[in-house]
Amino acid sequence: MNYLRNTFLMSRFKLTLEYDGTPFAGWQRQEGLPTVQGTIENAFADFLGEAVTIWGSGRTDAGVHAKRQVAHLDIFKPYKPIAIQGAINKRLRSEPISILAVEEVTSEFHARFSAKSRSYEYLILNRRAPSALDQTRTWWVIPPLSVDAMAEAASYLIGHHDFSSFRGSQCQASSPLKTLDLLSVMQEGELIRIHAHARSFLHHQVRNIVGTLKRVGENKWSPQKIKDILKAQDRRAAGPTAPASGLYLTNIEF
Repeated sequence: MNYLRNTFLMSRFKLTLEYDGTPFAGWQRQEGLPTVQGTIENAFADFLGEAVTIWGSGRTDAGVHAKRQVAHLDIFKPYKPIAIQGAINKRLRSEPISILAVEEVTSEFHARFSAKSRSYEYLILNRRAPSALDQTRTWWVIPPLSVDAMAEAASYLIGHHDFSSFRGSQCQASSPLKTLDLLSVMQEGELIRIHAHARSFLHHQVRNIVGTLKRVGENKWSPQKIKDILKAQDRRAAGPTAPASGLYLTNIEF
């Protein structure tokens, strides 16, 4: 009877949040390590007086940031979204995490499986002087980069391809085939912004692409070499993995 009553009273809530990933060992809960998921779950446990599980739309790696991560959880007590947001943000004041919005959704909504696409942004600080403010939020690259060459190289990656050459060694995806809907490279003063949009990504795919585009920007490789790297289907053919500090999860579409 209690189970049936609690199930009937269950409410599912969608959380939209941002965080600085610098102090965390990634999104996913890990025993003995600080993680974004674990920190938020602890805040909810303190608020609700019971353990909860939060489901995220994607697992960001250690040091990766999020501007609009999405998660959901089920609560078996009557709370208004605004009350949840205020209570959790109060408990997260000492952490670089902020709950931007809380919405009540139907039980069919799932932060991961309902997601239709994901967007990432990578920031390169391209100048001689290091940053005093954004050392953990950009990739500092001293040699001037050719943005035009990087943009041309990026254009060859758009579409449906076997991205084995850009796949991390610990990737658990069943297939290296992915469709990259957008990959753009733009310069704004000393910042180079790389945007990527797809339904889903392989582990380290964006960071491996950025590391490869940097080599093109340094004129070490021609833009056309990207075609050969794709055909190789070998991680050793591509460039290095760019640091986590410059990567941001920027949006999830449902």
